[in-house]
Amino acid sequence: MEYLIVIGICIIFLIVLKFVWNIKISDIKKVKRIGYDKELNEITNKMPENKEICKYLLKKLNNEKVKLKESEDKDNKTSLYIALTNTILIANINNTFTRVQTMAHECLHSIQSKRTLLFNFFYSNIYFIYFLCICILSLLRLNEYKMMHLFILTILGAIYYTIRSYIEMDAMTKAKPLAKEYMEEQKVLTIEEQNKVLDNYEIINDIAIKMTNYTLIINCTAKVIIYALILSIFH
Repeated sequence: MEYLIVIGICIIFLIVLKFVWNIKISDIKKVKRIGYDKELNEITNKMPENKEICKYLLKKLNNEKVKLKESEDKDNKTSLYIALTNTILIANINNTFTRVQTMAHECLHSIQSKRTLLFNFFYSNIYFIYFLCICILSLLRLNEYKMMHLFILTILGAIYYTIRSYIEMDAMTKAKPLAKEYMEEQKVLTIEEQNKVLDNYEIINDIAIKMTNYTLIINCTAKVIIYALILSIFH
């Protein structure tokens, strides 16, 4: 019974957050629609290639040692900074007007604390492995410390969210100002074009920040729900 109560609390928690943060599925569609807007894409198509944007921004951030690699997968739309190899993997996002801000976002990741980034990498893997282990033990009915593991899993999730949220929010809030500086210095776009791009960045960021936080919380809460569900069925 106590496991069902835990599941109920988790679900209520997610529902309350969804209401408070005004999370809507339609917002995701809105971001995609703006991201692939033809008029906005035509404006940013005047800007240099993504790799050149990265090189310029890294120089501006005094961090030119970062390696740049363009993804060979045409379907890959997710750029990322890999702390272990100090590499920015540039996705195939040439047809999205957000690419300037995305490059700024990844370049900002590259100047964040390496200790924090590496800890996040190793910790997130340990967290996931721990989750898998306690689930397998519970399925095999070999878990003697069920509630203790439930408590530990919750604490691990809170730590994971705190670290990952800090890393992402830091880059997300600084990306637009950096992208703005870049466009002003390049002088490729008119003031009107810059403002149009930046205004739409603001719309996307307002949605993306809360969606990113909510997704991270769902990721952690879902693990607790799955583990509690296994316990309620197999014990």
